[in-house]
Amino acid sequence: MTATKGLEGIVAAQSQVSSIIDSTLTYVGYDIDELAEKASFEEVVYLLWHKRLPNAEELAEIKEQLAENMTLPQGIIDHFKLYPIDQVHPMAGLRTAVSMLGLFDEEAEVMEEAANYRKALRLQAKVAAVVTAFSRIRKGLEPVAPKKELSYAENFLYMLDGEEPEAIAIEAMNKALVLHADHELNASTFTARVCVATLSDIYSGVTAAIGALKGPLHGGANEQVMIMLEEIGSVDNVEPYIQSKIENKEKIMGFGHRVYRNGDPRAKHLKEMSRQLTELKGMPEYYEMSVKIDDYFTKAKGILPNVDFYSATVYHSLGIDHDLFTPIFAVSRMAGWTAHILEQYENNRLIRPRAEYVGPDLRKYVPVEER
Repeated sequence: MTATKGLEGIVAAQSQVSSIIDSTLTYVGYDIDELAEKASFEEVVYLLWHKRLPNAEELAEIKEQLAENMTLPQGIIDHFKLYPIDQVHPMAGLRTAVSMLGLFDEEAEVMEEAANYRKALRLQAKVAAVVTAFSRIRKGLEPVAPKKELSYAENFLYMLDGEEPEAIAIEAMNKALVLHADHELNASTFTARVCVATLSDIYSGVTAAIGALKGPLHGGANEQVMIMLEEIGSVDNVEPYIQSKIENKEKIMGFGHRVYRNGDPRAKHLKEMSRQLTELKGMPEYYEMSVKIDDYFTKAKGILPNVDFYSATVYHSLGIDHDLFTPIFAVSRMAGWTAHILEQYENNRLIRPRAEYVGPDLRKYVPVEER
């Protein structure tokens, strides 16, 4: 047996949820470009769970169900108020809160198909409330209750700020949610499937996924992109800053991807939203810096931006705290995680790979007094 580092190129499962073939990303056969331009996030959630797009009645029903289930148990809100706020990263808060949600769900240990679907729906609804409630509570504010008439993207922004968002903000958030909803067997999705393949519950699977997403090599790149932009400060400083990073062999966050060689197909959609939003909000320098970094680094290293690069300025333009960028990723990816978990349950086999042993040859035990 020979190990493949990072399991690169290893096919570990069959799935109908999403595919990446020749740098084209599809959800259940639908090209991400078409979904990003035309679909609501609720349609995408339904698609990933049911492997087809909803009709008008089904879409109205899932929108209503998501809105109805966004309210958090009071115990979660009370728990947030106990956190040492200045020490807790929102991803740590999210990881703990999602695990706690299982304690308040009477169906948490029920493994029937219908019960697991209901839990997936509750998780998708409540993850938005978890992130927004955490954000508000750490600022000394009370959580905002969702409005049933608002879409998922609208409700997220409304619960975050307490004000109904403008149309371009809704479009940007919906597009970001659609683009991040699933991505084949990425690290967090694989973690979720490994977890539930033991027949552990869906809350454990999603909590495990959040733990994997928390790592900076998976989630967090867009937060680091924003830090980089603020360090650069102006368009004139882009070239010397990036050149210095290249010379020091430092990683430029938001560039490159393990499975894309011709560029991340999702990046262009957020690039356009970044252009529109930064101009609207009177901060075009962030977009201009981003484009110059993109052009300079791509020319110097031949490495193209990924979805995280332009999402940083999109979220910044929406007034979202930088350390909430990765939790928003989780809000979207909950759709994919739960889709993969439901699929794993349908045709389960324990995921138990082998390791290539590279330690000492067979040795004899020597009594302690003879060593």
